[in-house]
Amino acid sequence: MNSENHLPYKTEFNHLSEMNNYVGKELGISNWHSISQEQINAFGEVTYDNQWIHTDPEMAATHSPYKTTVVHGFFILSLIPKFCNETFAFSDVTMGINYGLDKVRFINATQVNSLIRAKVSLMEFTPIPAGAKYKLEIVFELEGEKKPACVVEFIGLAYTKKS
Repeated sequence: MNSENHLPYKTEFNHLSEMNNYVGKELGISNWHSISQEQINAFGEVTYDNQWIHTDPEMAATHSPYKTTVVHGFFILSLIPKFCNETFAFSDVTMGINYGLDKVRFINATQVNSLIRAKVSLMEFTPIPAGAKYKLEIVFELEGEKKPACVVEFIGLAYTKKS
C-alpha cells in the first residue's frame, strides 16, 4: 500500500520493552528524501560500483530504459539508519547494532532526484539480556509510484542503559 497521502510521524518509546506492544503495527513514516547525481556518484566511487546506469547521465539517457540514471540498490539500503531515526526512538537505549537482513527485494528503480521515504513496521520483538532483538519491515516508497523501490526485513539489536 502506498502511504503517499500520510504525513511523516515517529513513535517514541520511553522504554525499549514498550516496543513489544507494537508487533504487527506501523512505527512511523519518514520524511521524503531526494538523492542527487552527486550523491550517486560518491556512493559509486566509495563502493567501486561505477556502472553507467548509475553514474553516466548521457549514456543512461541514450541506453537506459529509464532514460536517466538510477540509484544503486545498496544506496537505498544504506538509508535504513536515516529512516529508522526518523520513524522511531527509544529513551533508554544506549547502543544499537545492525544484526542483518532477512529479505531484500528491489521492486522498482529509483531514478535520480526522485523522492523516496520509508514506512517502518515492527514484525518481531524478542527480549535478550540487557536489550532486545527486533525485526522491521521497511517499505521504501517512491512519490507518485504504486510500486515501492524496495522492501526489506531488517534485524536490529538494541541495548538499554544499566541501572
